[in-house]
Amino acid sequence: MQELLLSNGNKLPVMGLGTDDVFYLKKLFSCKNKEINRYIQACNYRLLKPVLKRRLAFIIAKAIKMGYRLIDTSSAYDNEECIGKAIKLSGIPRTELYITTRATNKQQYNGTVREGFLKSLKKLDLDYIDLYMLHWPVPGHYLDAWRELEKLYEEGYVRNIGLANCHQHHIEDILKICKVRPVLNQIEVHPLFTQKPLVEYCKSEGIQIEAYTPLARNDERLRRNRILRTIAEKYGKTQLQVILRWHIENGVVPVPRSTNAKRLEQNLEIFDFSLTSDEVKQIDSININSRLRYDPDNCDFTQL
Repeated sequence: MQELLLSNGNKLPVMGLGTDDVFYLKKLFSCKNKEINRYIQACNYRLLKPVLKRRLAFIIAKAIKMGYRLIDTSSAYDNEECIGKAIKLSGIPRTELYITTRATNKQQYNGTVREGFLKSLKKLDLDYIDLYMLHWPVPGHYLDAWRELEKLYEEGYVRNIGLANCHQHHIEDILKICKVRPVLNQIEVHPLFTQKPLVEYCKSEGIQIEAYTPLARNDERLRRNRILRTIAEKYGKTQLQVILRWHIENGVVPVPRSTNAKRLEQNLEIFDFSLTSDEVKQIDSININSRLRYDPDNCDFTQL
């Protein structure tokens, strides 16, 4: 896996593997009836979830063997133990891996960021974390939470500290009080929502952009897009592969998620071609500012 340099001199793989919410039953079944949905979730947590967690551990281990080195999670996803098992199953040395996890909103509200981190470290069965981030900038709490991340960094528990879902004004607030600057901001980025102003601001501050939902959840508007279809045909690639390559050409680290072995392999097959500067601009032009996830300035942090 190719790597890039962060502002503090540490390295980061140019693409990662997302693991959020990939094994829940709600991804397999849906029902408008609230009673039935509650029953589904009860089955999920009490009966099937342990089985699905074991399956996830094997899938992540397989992905690591394929060549993935950046594994992205959060204690909010309740899968850190899976990742810890996957690391051991993979047989790949710990030093070759880049493990990311996050401080949750609940931990920020409760002032338990440090305690939460130590629990994550235990579940992952690791001695250190490569990147620890704030999951969201919880109003009234994220500055204090950042100070806790700085302490963990200074104590050697964490190699890098960063942000997620932060707008420019959140970053500016942190830069005013920080002793250790954030090296990364993970935000929603895809051709329908390029967030160019925020991306450029972060670059100007030496903050690497990492993209979640990098493929826009295979949105129909992208599947039928003429620009992507034409470029994909030119290179003999899928449109999703072209989008991942577009991220890399723009200096953005995409973190796609999948539990499908074929898709995992396809996501890695993007290093044998490059896009021209004109093609990158064409894909940039697809942007319609269509956010698919939550806006950090307009969401209920108690529900995330």
